[in-house]
Amino acid sequence: MNPNLFLADFGHIVNAPGGISRLREMIYNLAVTGALSEQRRSDGDGHALLEEITAKKQALSDAGKYKRSPKLENFRDAYNENLPKVPATWAWSRLVEVGEISPRNEAEDDSTASFASMSAISEMHSSAVTSEDRPWGSIKKGYTHFANGDVVLAKITPCFENGKAAVMVNLTNGIGAGTTELHVVRPIAGVIEPGYIYVFLRSPYFKIVGEGHMTGTAGQKRLPTEYFATRPFPLPPLAEQKRIVAKVDELMALCDQLEAQQLERERRFPVLSRTCHARFAEAPTPDNLNRIFDEVGAVSPADIKRMILTLAAHGKLVAQDPREESATKLLERVAVKREQLLKNGYPNSDEAKSQLRKQHAQHLPEGLQDLPVGWKWATLMQASLLVVDCHNKTAPYVSSGIRLIRTTNIRAGQLNALEPKYVSEATYERWSARCKPEPGDILVTREAPMGEVCIIPQGVKLCMGQRMMLIRLAPDTVDVNFLLYSLMDPELMQRVQDKPIGATVQHLRVGGVETLLVAIPPLAEQRRIVAKVDELMVLVDQLEAQQQERDKLAEAFAKACVASFTGTSQLERPEKMRIFEEAPHA
Repeated sequence: MNPNLFLADFGHIVNAPGGISRLREMIYNLAVTGALSEQRRSDGDGHALLEEITAKKQALSDAGKYKRSPKLENFRDAYNENLPKVPATWAWSRLVEVGEISPRNEAEDDSTASFASMSAISEMHSSAVTSEDRPWGSIKKGYTHFANGDVVLAKITPCFENGKAAVMVNLTNGIGAGTTELHVVRPIAGVIEPGYIYVFLRSPYFKIVGEGHMTGTAGQKRLPTEYFATRPFPLPPLAEQKRIVAKVDELMALCDQLEAQQLERERRFPVLSRTCHARFAEAPTPDNLNRIFDEVGAVSPADIKRMILTLAAHGKLVAQDPREESATKLLERVAVKREQLLKNGYPNSDEAKSQLRKQHAQHLPEGLQDLPVGWKWATLMQASLLVVDCHNKTAPYVSSGIRLIRTTNIRAGQLNALEPKYVSEATYERWSARCKPEPGDILVTREAPMGEVCIIPQGVKLCMGQRMMLIRLAPDTVDVNFLLYSLMDPELMQRVQDKPIGATVQHLRVGGVETLLVAIPPLAEQRRIVAKVDELMVLVDQLEAQQQERDKLAEAFAKACVASFTGTSQLERPEKMRIFEEAPHA
């Protein structure tokens, strides 16, 4: 076997989502349709082998060493759908015709035997059951029996779907028992290769059709014994069975190598990802963003978006210009406009007095981290015109009217229409008595979950529900989109002075929102930051869509390749199957 040739032909399958699993399925399917092995006249014929098996079974039965299954032997024609084409030297049979189904073992009660749970049955050609040894007498009743050379298959989902099967070897004293959720076949010794039966049970030809015959409830389905024992079994001559098993083992070893390489890449992924992220943090350009997707490959777009927002909130996304009006002067303008409006009773007399009182109590803690040139720390109230809490009672719903916004309607910086609720005009007036929400205001949730934000769109009239607050900015001061992105910073909770409370469901205090620390840049820089965030977010969405499309195409291509090979005719086989053999057929 030439591994490089193998990879050259099947790299496109391997690199698709679930590609190695598909490659394994393809190998198993090719094996049981004769496309993986060479047919030789010297091997004899499957039909003659079947006659030999029948004679041996009869001899064992006459000697009392074989348990016949008349019910299964007479069960025919129920599972004959989708039979593939097989070589002329092969014969169609059934497991019940080539081996003993659900055999029983004989031994002295004080003999030692292996006892295996389902987890001890590995998805390998041969399974050395290393579970505990017990006296045979304690496990011989009520359990599934098996012996060295028996082939077992899990009968329940999801173990059956995962292909949990094995050829039993290295059992203590050659015998064992285990879970009742196993099918067992004991091949007639000397004429059937157990490993070939294993390959058959792992093949899509057996499994895919078998899934359609599962019985039981949705939560616990079982593969019937009738299907296991009587599904048509493609029988090659014994010598060819052994060549098939050897070739499958060789190819599965290559698949194991590929999986090991993938695991190594996955192990190294965090280091590579951190390196690419650091490069982007130093220079957050579209080119470096493209490199993250190209070099890391499996990078999470959500992680990239979170990093962009963090860079934006900390002044690391665009360059500073010392000629621009500083945030200190900007916040002074905010304070002047706010003072004028509030002293004139905006938005109403009671709320204006409350806002002025809270403004006078605002202060910044000592020891805050240094900010870029022109930036300044402020509390959310210091940067805003109003920060208003909701009416914290459940509003009475009506069938239509004014839209009521609940915390579930605010996600990922957007207002959504999930399960819309409505309130009457009277309820709206009462619930909005402190301040009527307006387009351009920011809503922030305090719970369920806390810290979600959105901007009220233009042309929308809404009523603010429970556990949220409203932020309104002074005109022509702080950019509302910049503040939104700042509040979406994944590190936001580090800037909360009055920390979240709640043992099970954490929520922000009203004061925690009002005194939240925000780093304010000059207004011109805010606008550059917003433009850069928008540009990069669009690019991330495009790269994510391209990545998803590549994955879909790769998966579709892998499926098409598998279908192409599993549908190969005998005339096409020598050319298409060259990579599975040392040399092409003559």
